[in-house]
Amino acid sequence: MRSAACRLLLLGLLVLVGCSSALRFEDDPPGVHTVRRSETLYSIAFRNQLDWRELARWNGIGAPYTLAVGQKLRLTEPLALAGGQPAPRGAGTKPPTKRPTVRAPSAPAPNLRWAWPSDGPLVARFRAGVASAKGIDLGGKLGDAVRAASEGRVVYVGSGLVGYGKVIIVKHDDRYLSAYAHNDSFLVKEGDAVTRGQQIATLGLGPGQRAQLHFEIRLDGRAVDPLPLLPKR
Repeated sequence: MRSAACRLLLLGLLVLVGCSSALRFEDDPPGVHTVRRSETLYSIAFRNQLDWRELARWNGIGAPYTLAVGQKLRLTEPLALAGGQPAPRGAGTKPPTKRPTVRAPSAPAPNLRWAWPSDGPLVARFRAGVASAKGIDLGGKLGDAVRAASEGRVVYVGSGLVGYGKVIIVKHDDRYLSAYAHNDSFLVKEGDAVTRGQQIATLGLGPGQRAQLHFEIRLDGRAVDPLPLLPKR
């Protein structure tokens, strides 16, 4: 009886180890990303400061832009063959080009109106070229409302972006994305349509265990200063 129980326990451990190893990925070579569980095309583009449309085009991905766990994505534009035809997959990539952080345009995109994502005070500003300051930080209290800054569709909800905690990404049009980081709880899910000012999350704890919202706007994949786009307080 004891021997049978031991065999069952050993079998269970082997199954768990097998499942664990099946979900483990080797480090990706430069210019390549292996899709992990819960990642989306938009979250991968966001992490790498890429335009999601270019990432889709480089990898031959069309609407609805579905990814599979374990899928390999190139993060740079593929080399072109003579005559302008695209090189076959795996034929190589162009060396990565530096994508500078840029300032927001002087006027918002047509048909986009922006609102402050929370009522908390501004505690940190955008700083061009500083990796930890790709957006603004707003203070507040744990549980305060976090709201969509403009209408759009939720394209990522999760905690897979290192340094962002629980984060929501909203796609507003083909060029603009916004991100809301360090949430305590989510009130929307991927695929939801949201309106400007709609509550989408509750405020959580950021670095140093301080209640704060980190808010970013991306234009064509690059971080821009949100303040010129937000209304005056």
